[in-house]
Amino acid sequence: MTIAKLKPSDEQAVRKALVRMNEQAWGIAFGLVLGLGLFTATVVLVTRVGQPVGPHLGMLRVYFPGYSVSYFGSLIGFVYCFVLGYAIGRTIVVVYNRLVEALER
Repeated sequence: MTIAKLKPSDEQAVRKALVRMNEQAWGIAFGLVLGLGLFTATVVLVTRVGQPVGPHLGMLRVYFPGYSVSYFGSLIGFVYCFVLGYAIGRTIVVVYNRLVEALER
């Protein structure tokens, strides 16, 4: 299989498709995914009957002060993970946008 060289019009179309991504949107998306993930995991463990309740997930209190495997802790964990996810998502987009700018030069 050979790779054909793009025509100038096709190359321009590809460059338009590689527009800059929105940093804030990606940050919010990653933040919600991580935050809701920890929130859901915590609430599921709290609603389960039996002891001990989430000993492994409870270790996150080392990194997230104030977090615990409880309903209130799930809210605190959501905030921590949202902020962390926002930073990760935004960082990914910043790197991507810089790579696209470098390729356009």
